[in-house]
Amino acid sequence: MRIIIDQDLCCGSAECIKVCPEKAISLVAGKAVLDDTKCDFGGLCLPACPKGAIDYAEDEYSDYVGGCGF
Repeated sequence: MRIIIDQDLCCGSAECIKVCPEKAISLVAGKAVLDDTKCDFGGLCLPACPKGAIDYAEDEYSDYVGGCGF
């Protein structure tokens, strides 16, 4: 599982940045951008977004249980 930010919905309020303990979100050209390498997927940013632009997404291979996805 991972977190995604819908750039079309993002209003650039920066509320998600304020609540992220990992400092994994930044504003780029007025839109929130997530750094997956810093994100711990805690989800504090989801309810913080006033536009609901942040959500969980299934990984491409999340349906493969016990294997490496091949």
